[in-house]
Amino acid sequence: MRGIVLTVVILIGAGAGGCVQRTLTVKSNPPEALVYLNGMEVGRTPVTRDFTWYGWYDVELRKEGFETLKTKGNVIAPWWQWVPLDLFAEALPLRDKQWLSYTLRPTPVGAVDPQKLLDRGESMRGELESSEYTRKPGTTRPSKKKTTAPARKTGS
Repeated sequence: MRGIVLTVVILIGAGAGGCVQRTLTVKSNPPEALVYLNGMEVGRTPVTRDFTWYGWYDVELRKEGFETLKTKGNVIAPWWQWVPLDLFAEALPLRDKQWLSYTLRPTPVGAVDPQKLLDRGESMRGELESSEYTRKPGTTRPSKKKTTAPARKTGS
């Protein structure tokens, strides 16, 4: 009798179709920043995505006029997702909502000046060309002519 009850409970639990729904929302101030999670573009803030794994995520936020933010975000499992409780939690219709929030800093005005950027590039080029580790360009260029001469006909 006990085996039958256990079998019925397992079948009802399996048929209930419960599962944990996990969502991760990334917010930023200002909004509309482009979000990359683990190197993959996921959208613009605020963005909500389903996820499977808890732990550390590589987070990158980009927005014109603001410094790019590269950081790590920790998504921590709730107590009911700890082993061995997670086995039972997966059979229940639970929701886990996680949030990561970031504030972007405006790009300094001096960093945007195109003339300063060009001048810096020219000075770096000079440093590179004068470096002992830079390979010098070859003195001869490969010829476009054929390197073998056609066979000469001998008198016959």
